[in-house]
Amino acid sequence: MKNILVVQGGGRPKGNTAQLTNAFVRGAEEAGHHVEIISLTKIEVKGCLGCNACRYGKPCVIKDDFNELVPKIKAADLIVFASPLYFWTISSRIKAFIERFYCIAEEDPNPPLGRYESYPVKDCALLMTAADNFFWTFAQAVSYYQFALIDYIGFSDKGKILAGGCGDTNGNPQIDKTNYLTEAYEFGKRI
Repeated sequence: MKNILVVQGGGRPKGNTAQLTNAFVRGAEEAGHHVEIISLTKIEVKGCLGCNACRYGKPCVIKDDFNELVPKIKAADLIVFASPLYFWTISSRIKAFIERFYCIAEEDPNPPLGRYESYPVKDCALLMTAADNFFWTFAQAVSYYQFALIDYIGFSDKGKILAGGCGDTNGNPQIDKTNYLTEAYEFGKRI
């Protein structure tokens, strides 16, 4: 059994991303995993200030909800990042959440891959939705996910569901007219 933390970074409460997330969670829970969803639209997580107070043994100086999430992050075996595509990348809420990982890094005199610090070892996955479905629709978002979380932080990628073509941004969610909800459910079951 895995302890899974799903970080949902925006979108409408019953929109495409929420539906994709819920399908994944249903599959993961049916497979026996413990899952918790954190909605970044309901709590405040600001981006890193780069002040480096955390590098001198102090807790993060930003007074928001991230510090309460640190124990959940550390306890998670798998962190799933769920985001709608906003201006060709992940939402700013997810980006701010990832930036704050800086304050949970630990000094490492011999860091792997040329990093300056070491991060907790975690698995991760990406769930994304978009109205568009071009061959390049998710290119920037996947590039950031790959570079920041896999290559730099050192998480292990367990997969992605990139749900493009989920309807007009001004209309009702249409993910239910695609196969993505089934894919996310199956992904959750086999994670």
